[in-house]
Amino acid sequence: MDFSKAPAPSEKIGRYRWVVVSLLFAAMVINYVDRQTIGLLKADLSKEFGWDETHYADLVFYFQMAYAIAYLAWGKIMDKIGARWGFGVAFAIWQIAHIAHAAAAGFGGFVAARMGLGIGEAGGFPGGIKAVAEWFPKKERAFATGLFNAGTNIGAIVTPLVVPGIVLAFGWQMAFIVTGVAGLVWLPIWLIVYRRPREAKKLSTAELAYIEQDPADPVEKIGWGKLLTKRETWAFAAGKFLIDPIWWMFLFWLPDFLGKTYKLDLKTFGPPLIAIYLLSDVGSVAGGWMSSTLMKNGASINKARKLTMLVCALLAVPVIFAANASNVWLAVLIIGIATAAHQGFSANLYTLPSDVFPRAAVGSVVGIGGMLGAFGGMAFSKYIGKVLDSIGTYTPIFLVAGSAYLIALLVIHLLMPKMEPVKI
Repeated sequence: MDFSKAPAPSEKIGRYRWVVVSLLFAAMVINYVDRQTIGLLKADLSKEFGWDETHYADLVFYFQMAYAIAYLAWGKIMDKIGARWGFGVAFAIWQIAHIAHAAAAGFGGFVAARMGLGIGEAGGFPGGIKAVAEWFPKKERAFATGLFNAGTNIGAIVTPLVVPGIVLAFGWQMAFIVTGVAGLVWLPIWLIVYRRPREAKKLSTAELAYIEQDPADPVEKIGWGKLLTKRETWAFAAGKFLIDPIWWMFLFWLPDFLGKTYKLDLKTFGPPLIAIYLLSDVGSVAGGWMSSTLMKNGASINKARKLTMLVCALLAVPVIFAANASNVWLAVLIIGIATAAHQGFSANLYTLPSDVFPRAAVGSVVGIGGMLGAFGGMAFSKYIGKVLDSIGTYTPIFLVAGSAYLIALLVIHLLMPKMEPVKI
């Protein structure tokens, strides 16, 4: 289909679909406040409980293990029951698990809470991508994904603004309780507002037609067996396996890197982390905007997605020098550009399943890829812990981070030289 000939959005068409994106954005903000709190408290918790680098790496490992297994299941669940209840149940699980961190009295308690958090949070992106596939035509999906994915960066910004004050005033336990209870406000709003497009009473006929402008998908159910035989499934999964561990590293170890390298602490983490994740937000939106704009101007899906991912991959390369930056703000600039590049790359990678697979298979493909991404993160977490315990420097870690995106794009291109609809 020639997307350049499709009608452009207008006030007559309506913009109710962006309400869905705003809800997904808010959920991702909450998601990342919950996920990042442990990283911000690493130094304090390590001191209180006597943890070394391997203990912390194991906490991340167990979170990712639960996340990996659950991610595959959530993908199938989203395809079976839809994004409304699938995302709602996942959200409730992860929010309760986040609050449960406050009850942890030792390493085992934190492991249990982190695994519960991983099980719930694993439903976030399969649900979000499923909702975008239901509510947006292909030419807008990368931009919509980039927008809701930007919520992860806002969550990463909110965390160092909110959590230190709570910890210093009331202790680390209240950081989990206050943020967890506040986040629960989102759940009833989602269940009240979200419906599939054809079930949404406030959606205009014109906007429904705009959403459904792509060729109709087959309606039959598609099992994992069929999906695992497709090169396109493995292109997405390989991309996730290679780049997700880098984002996990940024999320869970940046406060530690800044603390050890530039002597920052709970009171001074804020401005550098905020700057890094503001840049990440720019990358998330710009990456989705770039490929969507290229498509609106007549570029094929293949050209638009891969050209955008190439630009992002090249922008990530300088992060190999981050560990040797002469001052904190130079390091912030280098890392911020790399995290922006990751988010732009990721926004386009996340659209790949909905670009080439029928809507009925999108959640399952995202689940398979997310599971592989979490497995990659598990391996990288163990590697980081061993590197820091043995040589105490982030240099080899950033070297891996700077090269991962070009390798991922090469693998994706080899497995899927043309982004064409999968024949099932």
